[in-house]
Amino acid sequence: MYSLARPFLFALDAEQAHGAGLRALELAYRSGTLGLATRQPGPMPTRVLGLDFPNPVGLAAGLDKNGAHIDALLALGFGFVEVGTVTPRPQAGNPQPRMFRLPQHRAVINRLGFNNEGVDALVRNVQRARRKGGLLGINIGKNKDTPNEDAAQDYLFCLERVYPLADYITINISSPNTAGLRELQEEQSLRQLIGTLREAQERLGAQHGKRVPMLVKVAPDLSDDDIDAVCRVLADLSVDGVIATNTTVDRSAVLAHPHAGQAGGLSGAPLMGQSTLVLRRMRTRLPQEIPLIGVGGVTSGADAVAKMSAGASLVQLYSGLVYRGPSLVYECVEAIRRRREQPSRGPVAPA
Repeated sequence: MYSLARPFLFALDAEQAHGAGLRALELAYRSGTLGLATRQPGPMPTRVLGLDFPNPVGLAAGLDKNGAHIDALLALGFGFVEVGTVTPRPQAGNPQPRMFRLPQHRAVINRLGFNNEGVDALVRNVQRARRKGGLLGINIGKNKDTPNEDAAQDYLFCLERVYPLADYITINISSPNTAGLRELQEEQSLRQLIGTLREAQERLGAQHGKRVPMLVKVAPDLSDDDIDAVCRVLADLSVDGVIATNTTVDRSAVLAHPHAGQAGGLSGAPLMGQSTLVLRRMRTRLPQEIPLIGVGGVTSGADAVAKMSAGASLVQLYSGLVYRGPSLVYECVEAIRRRREQPSRGPVAPA
């Protein structure tokens, strides 16, 4: 069915298509027809982060920034859905147009800039969701006008509000679309910020009687030395997990495209190689007890398997849905299942 809808969606501006696609998904879910259009993967229980995931394939943050479509997205067969990035106060994001498709590359460039309705609106949406069939991650960030020296307060504000509702929480310090945000990945800044948030995580765990895992999402554009420094900090502070990676500012794979000069983060197939290299390097430098979620460029089941082979315990996708539709979820789960059932080639992920 997505093959029929795609020409209509691609006739729209990319951001308009984003909204139209979510509205159509929600309508199909509420009318009970979504199941007719999607093939559900069979159960593939996967235990990571002390959590039991129905399967190891999740939706990356960015599609549902306000947590308004959690149930419909879970109904596509995802083992988990990550919503956000959400900030303390509502913000409009960057001026439009700010999303661009590169179809021949199966890629998207976006410079949305954490456009969202604020953390209180997200909390209300999450509280209304039924959340059947999968787990929920909530991705948090800072407001655009908050200077980096005050960033911890923004992250703390969001952390405290989403903590009781999330199965896990992601600290986003790697979007290229908020000026200066990636500077928080520098070793000293990272140690100070994550140290503060780790202390808050332990306090909130005692307050709420449950420990919610906290992950850090990193950029694909880090140098090898930067990756090593990030790994040292995250290992020293015993973070629960890492998501590798966010979008890239590199355009070397799409230089001939008319949109190559657009500012923002590039996602989709051209990101697969670099993102997976970062994932593999981080896996060799982090303790095994810190799991990795592989994201970036997954447009096929083979890509999902490659992320697992590089050291991921779970995978996420987003831009692949734009080009492949919901069938990609089933394809990825089943590809990982086939790989996992071949013991001679080694396990793909802890289960």
